[in-house]
Amino acid sequence: MKVVIAGGGTGGHLFPGVAVAKELMERDDGNVVIFVGTTKGIEGKIIPKAGFGLRFIRSEGLVGKGAAGTLRSAMKIPLSLKDSFAILREIKPDIAFGVGGYSSGPLIMSALLMGIPTMIHEQNTVPGLTNRMLGRFVRTVAVTYHESISFFPKEKTLLTGNPVRREILTGERDRGYDRFSLNKDMFTIFVFGGSSGAGHINKAVTDALGFLGEYKDRIQFLHQTGEMDLVPVREMYHSKGFKGTIISFTHEMADAYAAADLVISRAGATTLAELAACGKAAILVPYPFAAGKHQESNARKMLDIGAAQMVLDEELNGKKLSEHISYLFDNPDIISQMERTVMSLGGSDASRKIIEHMMGLIKKDG
Repeated sequence: MKVVIAGGGTGGHLFPGVAVAKELMERDDGNVVIFVGTTKGIEGKIIPKAGFGLRFIRSEGLVGKGAAGTLRSAMKIPLSLKDSFAILREIKPDIAFGVGGYSSGPLIMSALLMGIPTMIHEQNTVPGLTNRMLGRFVRTVAVTYHESISFFPKEKTLLTGNPVRREILTGERDRGYDRFSLNKDMFTIFVFGGSSGAGHINKAVTDALGFLGEYKDRIQFLHQTGEMDLVPVREMYHSKGFKGTIISFTHEMADAYAAADLVISRAGATTLAELAACGKAAILVPYPFAAGKHQESNARKMLDIGAAQMVLDEELNGKKLSEHISYLFDNPDIISQMERTVMSLGGSDASRKIIEHMMGLIKKDG
């Protein structure tokens, strides 16, 4: 089976595709999986390391860029379609699978026009504009949450859950301590804002240190900052006297999760799926500019069932965050309950469901 997976830009879109790709290769090493993305996304870093082929198209997002930016992006649509047609003619895939992101729309639309079987996956409770449009035309829509079904034609919408990279489940606590030079006897908070970091979260966490002085000898941090904030964040930890490891990015997320007693992160669907798979309590800070406020919807779902705490980005500051941290540290039973609840959401068979439906579409087409 030859599969093209289109999408990326952020880890939230890309990693479910990687999970499906790895499951495909584990089933049959004769399968071929090629990703299509853009040069501006993180796929250029992640996909070659994962061992898959990668092609690029000239595509940009249309939402939230202002009039000039939207016009510039719109002018690239013909180029993105031209690139997509060329890639599909070269690869001749059995199916095209879209996981969201700038490249998903042009590639899947091109596959539709060429008569190639198509399928998309929606990770969030509230679908983005691209998937809403594509959902009317593709053969099958796979969704993570039941709440998403109403946005798509019911007769071709499949509830699968969100594919999680199997290696996320292979983390080891002691190895995580050693890998990130952490103290095994301290409460560990893993902070990350996504693959590129999050400046507002970085600032709130470093400001919170000023309110957490009494915990200085009991709490340590593993903080993924993104490239831009690495040096200033590292300096803030040093000046406040807190222990921890400050990094710009890590490929070793499994061990980072394994070492963590608490996570502070955005609320992208892939992050939530990984928290569920690993059974980690979290303080979620939804990205405020996500299309349709889908991250806030994701986080509220977790909050409502007691699987996480939430602080809205516009309400986030060092004092409020420190109050959440100290409350959870002082109440380990609440953390344990959050862990049990979030773990109950984990589903390990999303990739299997998607692949079996892919195979059905290919067989039907053939």
